[in-house]
Amino acid sequence: MSCNQCTDSVFKQKIGRCKRCMWQLTLLSMMTWPLWCYLYLDSPTVVESIALLFFAIAFSGLLAIHIIVWAYRLVFAIP
Repeated sequence: MSCNQCTDSVFKQKIGRCKRCMWQLTLLSMMTWPLWCYLYLDSPTVVESIALLFFAIAFSGLLAIHIIVWAYRLVFAIP
């Protein structure tokens, strides 16, 4: 990533600071959930469906963690 915080080696310092990461996760989440609903909602046990669902959950979960930590740092003014 191109921001200064994403070049840090500590995982905790990366979460909730990089706006570029959050925008990418938002875009990926907005692409994968409708795609899964359109293509695989009627057949959720197909391997492709499970893989796409895994990616959609992973993108959304990581985005949720980013937003929660970002809001926590914003409220408590942690640098």
